[in-house]
Amino acid sequence: MKRIEPVPLLLAILAVAAIMAIGVFIAEQSLIGIAASTVILIAAMGAGFAHKKRTR
Repeated sequence: MKRIEPVPLLLAILAVAAIMAIGVFIAEQSLIGIAASTVILIAAMGAGFAHKKRTR
């Protein structure tokens, strides 16, 4: 069984939370919330891919 890496796990949880927040802000019709969640999602995904590239 592989060992669970904490940094990628936290980045993945952050990305999923940002996706869920986008859905909530769409329902609330908050453009600022949608934009902020999208920026957080892009940052989390970018950091995750960069971390994966560094660890290979």
